[in-house]
Amino acid sequence: MTDLSAAPASAEATPSNAKRRHPMLWVPSLYVAMGTPMITVSVVAAIMYKNLGLSNTDITLYTSSMYLPWVIKPLWSPVVEMFRTKRFFVLCMEFLMMVTLGCVALSLSLPSYLGPTLAFFWITGFASATQDIAADGIYISSMSETDQAKYAGVQGLAWNVGRLIASGLLVTFTGWLHNGLGLDWAKSWMVVMGLLAALMGISGVWHINVLPTGGKAEDAPSGIGDAARTFGDAFASFFKKKNIVMMLLVVFFYRFGEGLIEKIGPLFMLDPRAVGGLGLDNEALGNINGTFGTGGFIVGALLGGLFCGRLGLKRSFVLLALALNVPHLTYFYLSHARPEDLWLITAVVTIEKFGYGFGSVGHMVYMMQQLAPGPYKTAHYAFATGIMGLSMMFTGMISGPIQEAVGHAHFFTIVLFASIPPVLFAFLAPFAVTPDESKGGGLPAGH
Repeated sequence: MTDLSAAPASAEATPSNAKRRHPMLWVPSLYVAMGTPMITVSVVAAIMYKNLGLSNTDITLYTSSMYLPWVIKPLWSPVVEMFRTKRFFVLCMEFLMMVTLGCVALSLSLPSYLGPTLAFFWITGFASATQDIAADGIYISSMSETDQAKYAGVQGLAWNVGRLIASGLLVTFTGWLHNGLGLDWAKSWMVVMGLLAALMGISGVWHINVLPTGGKAEDAPSGIGDAARTFGDAFASFFKKKNIVMMLLVVFFYRFGEGLIEKIGPLFMLDPRAVGGLGLDNEALGNINGTFGTGGFIVGALLGGLFCGRLGLKRSFVLLALALNVPHLTYFYLSHARPEDLWLITAVVTIEKFGYGFGSVGHMVYMMQQLAPGPYKTAHYAFATGIMGLSMMFTGMISGPIQEAVGHAHFFTIVLFASIPPVLFAFLAPFAVTPDESKGGGLPAGH
């Protein structure tokens, strides 16, 4: 039976025989080019629309709905196996995103910019999700399992460098363009979207020369009918797993509180103090939430991985859930105390991001070890991450209306209550697959 995964067992066992290039030539650049557009669509777009005057409700509804491509990307993942090579899809998507982000930049000069920019962000989202499928497939099929494990840290670090570039450095740069050079917000964001487009173009040119093909899976679907049957078989077998309903509830609720914070957190920091915000500018936000926050997340994720590896997932799972959810007290503090000291705000936000990174390890490893194992390992992992994305999409969409209805202080009180179910579900989480049964066939590191 054909495997739906981006890299089936046969490809995983034997790396591509194409001309080998050292992984350090392409793994870092590949995952920077993956992280940057996803964070641009899911996080940076919200900051841009805030600067341009949209309400928090509109911002969260518009930008959270753009998670959809990452939720449903398993639907077209067989196509990446059926036609050409994975390298072909990566290159096409990177050049497509160069065009779409460039079109976002140009659309900002229009009086009615909202519709066109949203449309191009949506196209960027679908291109980025497709790039994810192909890039992870190249990672798996072009390297041995030993090398996959060896470069997993580089992979995750590079993805977060993309996050830092988009939500840190470039957000700060818009603040400098606006405050330092006196450009209006539309022109400031035109420059930054142009830079993001250029980054994707440069990535594409670089990857033409260094990216492995990833090959074509030996048992790839032979046609649309075969792909549909394979998908149906993978989908049906996923829902036949023991304790699948409870496992999906664990996956859906694990980041429930964090999903509420993700969209509103930056908007809260930008909102004027008169409406309960912290009144920061883009320069401060980029440094705090993007640069220091990403640094805290990376350190937390590294330490969380070591902690989980030492104790094992089953023994550490509740502690990891607590590590992710207890730091939500930081935003409760910020929304009530509303400190003005930037270093204090930076420290508090970095603590929350550290907890997010530390605790998110449990989420990713639970999906890998409990939901992915079986004949469709990568496909089932993709289904699980789709449920995770659905949770982030849902919480993001409701966060704006709730915040505008109750205000920031009460909103972050609600976040604390929303952070209780994740810990309860972690405590009740079933572990139907033993560690030995979950081994075999590498999966991309969570991001």
